[in-house]
Amino acid sequence: MRDVASLAGVSSKTVSNVVNNHPHVHPETRARVQRAIGELGYRPNFSARGLRSGRTGVIGLAVPELRQNYFAELADDVIAAAENHGLGVIVDQLGGTRQHEVDVLTNGLRQTDGLLFSPERLGTEDLQLLDYVGFPLVLLGERIFGGPTDHVTMHNVSAARAATEHLVDRGRDRIAVVGAHPDGRENQIRPADLRIRGYRQALFEAGIEHEPQLERRVAPWHPQNGAEATRELLASGLQFDALFALNDTLAVGALRALGEAGVRVPEDVAVIGFDNIDTGRFTLPSLSSVDPGRGEIARTAVEMLIERIEGGQGVRRPARLYKADFHIVTRESTGDLSSELDT
Repeated sequence: MRDVASLAGVSSKTVSNVVNNHPHVHPETRARVQRAIGELGYRPNFSARGLRSGRTGVIGLAVPELRQNYFAELADDVIAAAENHGLGVIVDQLGGTRQHEVDVLTNGLRQTDGLLFSPERLGTEDLQLLDYVGFPLVLLGERIFGGPTDHVTMHNVSAARAATEHLVDRGRDRIAVVGAHPDGRENQIRPADLRIRGYRQALFEAGIEHEPQLERRVAPWHPQNGAEATRELLASGLQFDALFALNDTLAVGALRALGEAGVRVPEDVAVIGFDNIDTGRFTLPSLSSVDPGRGEIARTAVEMLIERIEGGQGVRRPARLYKADFHIVTRESTGDLSSELDT
């Protein structure tokens, strides 16, 4: 750093400010320092920096399972957002195990400065665990609400309502749904229950009778389970002209089952999913979906976590709740004949 400072004719502190992307550096000075960095091939020693600051320059991300496309793509977005702040990311797969989730929430991830945590088994009944967390933490998802820590999530109810309204607007009035939680408990703070709530609200507002037999319980949300639930719907003899899958991987399985049965999509049955994963652009037909604002969730969560890390654990600030914007992405499975393959 001293060599860069000498070549650029500035102080070591100015070089540090440029390396750490501090905003209050004159553009001409910044350019001169960056030229010197390039000429000398300087690379910051993050390990040494961590020893001095007590930080690692790495954050953790704990998600239920990377097999779920949504969480794999969320991890990609978090990594990109962290890189923009000069941070690395360690990703942990919780695996749907309550004890693993408790261990991570209790101990964090080793060699990280803070954690983005998306539990699947812990719930609001476990709020007391958050009172003893000894590291910066931002919650993701719906499982724990009202805790003493920052929380970034999505509009599950209103987004599911909008997805169902999208089908209603296309003249569909017998709308099946795949992905309800198998335990049958209602009024829970889980994505499945919240999305079912939005689905039912849309039916009620449209004056469409709710038919419980058109709701199919599925877990986990994998393609094969979406296909099997759709096959059961078809075998039941129940008439339906639309299908709302509570995530896109279920919808991919549903498209497979409908195609096997010779059911035309969207002519006979319109299909919409939830999450807007990349695969949906390449199914045949391409999949309409809810985009829940995954990129915004990742960026906001990383920024909140950095603020907590830089503020230190001794600084008490009120917990914040942030919900990302969502929108409906219309593709061929609900009647849009345009193609996104070249975009």
